[in-house]
Amino acid sequence: MADILGLVLPFFGLILLGWVAGKRVKQPAEAMGWLNIFIIYLALPALFFKLVARTPFDELTRFDFILSTLAVTYTIFAIAFLLGRVLRRASVAEATMQGLAAAYGNIGYMGPGLALLAFGEKAAVPVALIVCFENALHFAVAPTAMAIAARGSGKPGGGLALVGTIAKRIAFHPFILAMVAGFAFAGFGVKVPEAAQRLVDYLAQAAAPCALFAMGVTLALRPLKRVPAEIGYIVPLKLIVHPALMYLGLSLVGGFDPVWVWSAVLLASLPTATNVFVIGQQYGVWPERASATVLLTTACSVVTITGLLVLIRSGALAADLFP
Repeated sequence: MADILGLVLPFFGLILLGWVAGKRVKQPAEAMGWLNIFIIYLALPALFFKLVARTPFDELTRFDFILSTLAVTYTIFAIAFLLGRVLRRASVAEATMQGLAAAYGNIGYMGPGLALLAFGEKAAVPVALIVCFENALHFAVAPTAMAIAARGSGKPGGGLALVGTIAKRIAFHPFILAMVAGFAFAGFGVKVPEAAQRLVDYLAQAAAPCALFAMGVTLALRPLKRVPAEIGYIVPLKLIVHPALMYLGLSLVGGFDPVWVWSAVLLASLPTATNVFVIGQQYGVWPERASATVLLTTACSVVTITGLLVLIRSGALAADLFP
């Protein structure tokens, strides 16, 4: 337990420090711009490139793992979407936001740092695969669903322009570009020159602390105004059902290294991504509730993630339900 606390407390402590700084230091939200650019365009891509480029190529083509994790995540999305439509009589756009809130975890900012600390370098490949492929799918689902909702309400939207925008956003996202470059270096056995590798290492080392601090500041700048009723099913879906279903799904498929299973389960247990708020704000759908969901799931995840790591480290959960 002491090892788990030694792992979790500094990790969430960085988020807390960012939150305190955001509350105490009077700076506008725009002041975060350059830090976010550094994280999204430099530090995290450098980390993903570093992890992927030195990995055996056959491990990078585990499409059984990729498809299994995506299937579980979008099962959670479908459940939350249907609950929103049936229980809350939500519109298609609002139900889409609820689905994203339950399925889109903070895998970019929190995932790599926490998984590598918990499970070591062997977690690098599954984390990189999940982050890149899930992000690519989220980038496609959100605008597509919003375009469908707009057409249903009589507003203009969709068409070939939308398809082109989605394809461009996926193809040129820094995470995807870093992943492709890593694939190329791994596939052709190219070694990064020492000076360039040192720069990549510096950037990669800054990724986790900067991302966690920035996340804390972002949470502080979006105060909780009210607790949405949808929290009643979104929080358990995101923090409990998602990791449980990920564990069950990967066990059913079988054949995965235990570290790959635990990495996927850990990433599934992460709180709602701040990107869900950004999407809500972009489309003018559910932004305040999205902000509240990010804050509440992040606060609750301190307990749920700690509990999950205790179960994994203690051996209380087998790495495969069906050995």
